Amino acid sequence: MYHLTGVTKDYRRGGELVRALDGVAFSVADGTALAVQGPRGAGASTLLRILGGLERPTRGSVLLDGTDLATVTASRLGRIRAESIGLIGSGDGDDPGPLAGLTVRQGVAAALAPLRLRPADRWELAGDALAEVGLSARGDLLPGQLDRYARRRAALARALVKRPTVLLADRPTAGLPPSARAEFTELLVRVWGEYRLTCVVATDDDALAGRAARRLGLAGGRVVAAGRVAGSGRSGATSWCPRGAGR
Repeated sequence: MYHLTGVTKDYRRGGELVRALDGVAFSVADGTALAVQGPRGAGASTLLRILGGLERPTRGSVLLDGTDLATVTASRLGRIRAESIGLIGSGDGDDPGPLAGLTVRQGVAAALAPLRLRPADRWELAGDALAEVGLSARGDLLPGQLDRYARRRAALARALVKRPTVLLADRPTAGLPPSARAEFTELLVRVWGEYRLTCVVATDDDALAGRAARRLGLAGGRVVAAGRVAGSGRSGATSWCPRGAGR
């Protein structure tokens, strides 16, 4: 479970104080999901980086299963990131970056390096993750040989390969054509159901957000709206709503 209290994040830009998050507080129960929405600059990306342990808040607590990511030691935080948190960052799949020279399967296997598994085990798990996202036949290609949608699915495979308990996704459908956005949304919903992940998805895609039982609205770094999606399930639930599931 995530439980955030009074999360504030300040940056210095050119000598000026910029407050990206201001007193954010919410909870997400285990195995459930939350869609975070807001305009660019609202603080959603900063929030996901803090949830993923990539940044620490200036003030406030970020409890993940009782461990405060804001104050835990750097070594413990690194282990939590390596073992428990899968992250699709903003723009993942758009620019291969340091993975450009690796095959798709090698790039997925590299995500397991911090876990110190045997190379054969990393290779096998990478193949399983690629099969999960429909890329088994493309594992030997370079990222530059894939279209944007396939690269986005490869990014999801890298997030899933460690078998995390948490999946964080920053605008995962941004820049995709409508048909690919719809397919990727269904893929996200399916893997959440199979892995029983705790999910937080920042998105300006209303169709994707509409598949979550709860939404959180951000503006100017503050929570401005929170509530259940109409018709999405039992009161208080924070879960994806698979189509055809009778919800």
